[in-house]
Amino acid sequence: MINVTKTFLPPQVEYQAFLKKAWDKHWLTNRGELVLELESQLKKDLRLNNLTLTANGTLPLQIAIKALSLKGEIITTPFSYVATTSSIVWEGCKPVFVDIHPKYLTIDETKIEAAISANTSAILATHVFGNPCHVEVIEAIAKKHQLKVIYDAAHCFGVNYKGESIFNYGDVSTCSFHATKLFHTGEGGCWITKSAELNKKMFYYHNFGHCGEAEFFDVGINAKMSELHAAMGLAVLPYVKKLIEERENIVNTYNAELRNLNLRTLTIREDTVWNSSYYPIILKDETILLKLIGLLKEHNINTRRYFYPSLNTLNYIDQTEMPISDDISKRVLCLPIYNGLSIPQVNIITGLIKKIVK
Repeated sequence: MINVTKTFLPPQVEYQAFLKKAWDKHWLTNRGELVLELESQLKKDLRLNNLTLTANGTLPLQIAIKALSLKGEIITTPFSYVATTSSIVWEGCKPVFVDIHPKYLTIDETKIEAAISANTSAILATHVFGNPCHVEVIEAIAKKHQLKVIYDAAHCFGVNYKGESIFNYGDVSTCSFHATKLFHTGEGGCWITKSAELNKKMFYYHNFGHCGEAEFFDVGINAKMSELHAAMGLAVLPYVKKLIEERENIVNTYNAELRNLNLRTLTIREDTVWNSSYYPIILKDETILLKLIGLLKEHNINTRRYFYPSLNTLNYIDQTEMPISDDISKRVLCLPIYNGLSIPQVNIITGLIKKIVK
């Protein structure tokens, strides 16, 4: 069986060495030694000032909306994981969709201003498959219209844009450390912000609203990462560079084998150092996509229709037509990519693709 992804697990003895620190102190949650150590290491490695670990990658989106006091409408992308939209709705705001760029698959920055109304409070955009949005244009639009910017950077661990971490853009960036991600903590995530004041506010919100032992800043939620998850992150982190290099080799093989076929691959935005986190292909039409999925399944190869369906079709929002996102979501397919996937296995996959796609 070849799955679309597979969790990287560090040597068990290395994970257990970190766990022992928690065992010895009988401290499993409430921001113990391991959480603090992982935060410190991530800030150092990624050159970030403020980063706070969380229990998953969705909670930081919700907390960011809350901490930025966003109301009314939030402009967002229909081509993302459902958590991007559901976080907006969960916090009592209305998602207003803007279609995506047909080349980069990120929100089309040229269409954002037309969607701004008197009720717009923010832009929540996704760096799709680790591919950065046009952050300079979005920043200019936000500044002009006095809007906040949140980036869903769930796929972006290790991505640099114009020489710095993509996490450094926007009022808040969030990341997922789910087990399927390049860098993971089993289950987890984080937020990043350049504002120390906003970081403090979000920190209070993620700890039940505590701003002291018996004092409360506001209503809060429990979004803290446990020591057990931080231990996994500390054990995985030393391998990230090697993991990215291995994935780059897989990507290069896919690119070489699929070069002359009637399909599209992801176009990475200029000035980006990408992390090779996903390998999506865009097929001619949905009929060919379904045939390909069927053939691959016959050979015990699992793929994923990611992202599908387009989020503007969700049943709990005002549905609107997004022609490009609607179209691409029906034709996009993520191929297997994970550490441990061999080049001969990649060749088997591409060989089967060639039987369907001419």
